[in-house]
Amino acid sequence: MLKSVAKWTAIAVAFVFLAAFLAVFVAYWMSDNTCDSDVAQQGELMSAVIYCDYGPPDVLRIEQISKPVPDDNQLLIKVHAAAVNPHDWHYMRGTPYILRFDAGLRKPEDTRLGVDYSGTVEAVGKNVTQFKPGDEVFGGRSGALAEYITVLADRAVVRKPANLTFEQAAAVPIAAITALQGLRDEGDVQAGQKVLINGASGGVGTFAVQIAKSFGADVTGVCSTRNLELVRSIGADKVIDYTVENYTDGTERYDVILDMVGNHSLSANRRVLEPEGRYVMVGGGGPDEGNWIGVISGPIKAMLVSPFVRQELGMMIAQLNKEDLNVLAELMSAGEVTPVIDRRYPLRETADAIRYLETGRARGKVIIVVD
Repeated sequence: MLKSVAKWTAIAVAFVFLAAFLAVFVAYWMSDNTCDSDVAQQGELMSAVIYCDYGPPDVLRIEQISKPVPDDNQLLIKVHAAAVNPHDWHYMRGTPYILRFDAGLRKPEDTRLGVDYSGTVEAVGKNVTQFKPGDEVFGGRSGALAEYITVLADRAVVRKPANLTFEQAAAVPIAAITALQGLRDEGDVQAGQKVLINGASGGVGTFAVQIAKSFGADVTGVCSTRNLELVRSIGADKVIDYTVENYTDGTERYDVILDMVGNHSLSANRRVLEPEGRYVMVGGGGPDEGNWIGVISGPIKAMLVSPFVRQELGMMIAQLNKEDLNVLAELMSAGEVTPVIDRRYPLRETADAIRYLETGRARGKVIIVVD
């Protein structure tokens, strides 16, 4: 009797796995996108970055597509500048592959790219009262690598501080919100604590150093030799050159480690973390690292270890919202945070901008000038 039950259980499990495999296989081959209709020239046109297939930056192209029209609750924004992020090359390449269950199995369902932008409100829907034409704004919206975008007025869009250029404002959304939420929400950084930023010269890192200092923390930044002065100039109390010194071998202990690089093991980071310290992973790795699950392997390890130790270990993914954009706008208006820009590219050279970003050598942010 037991053998019979085991046999039929095994058959049932095999059937479930086979059915799941066939479902994914069929979904993969039937998945498609609307590239043909997206590039159809109808009405007033604009330039936008389009990608119809997953792959390296060569898949990107500039197309003339229909200029969007705002609905009753939206703003129409003339984009002056945008920024590229690892988020963009992850979606462009469709890696790690697990991402494709959301983005499209065989081809990208959304053929537009970009999130960070800044620009001028050109028109508003009839229900919009908090913005008016002519307002200078910045925020996050999919498809931002284009001449125009429409955004919901109650989402992640706020007025640009007067002391920031459009290019500086475009550098903010994903990177600065990641730094803010990583330090404040996941790291619970308090005044007087020791905070280490691994990857202090990058897009998130340059914001993290300044935001941690605004919280009153003692900040150590880790970067390469050529970026030591940059990281000192934005407020780091101490800078470690990773080509000379491995911070996980040192005697210093930190209350919070914000790690954008992921080049040391979890156990190595725990050695230099206070007994009740917090280790926060933010991305890490390049375009060729871990095509299947990529950087998710790190958080999986942290989830397995975390219940058995006093230290808090985990990963965070930024959530764009109006409230935190306003927090950042206040910090920048007060001069406590200033975006760091490495290179600028015109919209037609977006592929080159992402190629450079993928090298991992960008100092601060890489900006796309749309004007």
